[in-house]
Amino acid sequence: MEFAVKFGFDMLAFISVMVLIVLGLGVIASMMGIFNFAHGELVLLGAYTVYLSDKAGLGTWPGLIAAPVVVGLVGFGLERTIIRRFYRTPIIAMLGTYAIGLIIREIVRGLLGGHYKSIPEPVGGAFSLGGVEFSVWRSIIIATTLVVIGGTYLLLARSSIGLRVRGALENPMLARACGISTSRLYALTFTFGAALAGLAGALIVPLYQLSADIGIRFLVQAFLSVMLGGVGSFEGPVLGAAAVGGLAAWLPWVVTPVLADPLVFLIALAIVRVRPQGFIAVGRL
Repeated sequence: MEFAVKFGFDMLAFISVMVLIVLGLGVIASMMGIFNFAHGELVLLGAYTVYLSDKAGLGTWPGLIAAPVVVGLVGFGLERTIIRRFYRTPIIAMLGTYAIGLIIREIVRGLLGGHYKSIPEPVGGAFSLGGVEFSVWRSIIIATTLVVIGGTYLLLARSSIGLRVRGALENPMLARACGISTSRLYALTFTFGAALAGLAGALIVPLYQLSADIGIRFLVQAFLSVMLGGVGSFEGPVLGAAAVGGLAAWLPWVVTPVLADPLVFLIALAIVRVRPQGFIAVGRL
């Protein structure tokens, strides 16, 4: 029973990480109509920011605070200089973001020297509840994810900015005719999605060794999560992340780890084949 509770807790922590990553990717895909294939590298930049902070002797907390800001600014710069030029050609936009991600990954690989780096947990140790030990840092990840989900929902569903975003998503031409600057909304959306990726990278790097490829595994799973949940809704990517994250955490205990990842992809693709519109067929941010 103790093992089952701890396993469920660890699975919830992994799902929380997936939700943070997928939420940023899903907002960008729903709002802008493109899949950002550099999203995994934005996660990498968030993790690398924490590493630089720790290496400089400042500790991990300054890096955790700075990561979403730094990566958000990087996302803003990319959107304003490169990505905005390809909104009318989504295929080229995806290829462009893939190339950007490749460049970022190889730059970080050169800076790391191809080595794996370990980052200490900002808050170590565990606490006991009902005779079961729970990791403090994983608990912080879960709580942070819940706060981000709630804040993002309120921002998109209960604020004037969210109203403009939903209007631009529903009918961009009419939104522009009403005086809404869709260009600024796109920049804001991409910056917000990048900041979420940076936050996710900062939170997970104490759990995984830092390498230049840390974002790749999450990118593929995040892409499947968005497709599984459905593009165009807030709830869809979150449900997709819960499904894919749960499978990715559970299957290695049922089959060999070598088979686990392919099985996650096959199951997700089979569901998308049966229900191509995703879990949430109709919906807007």
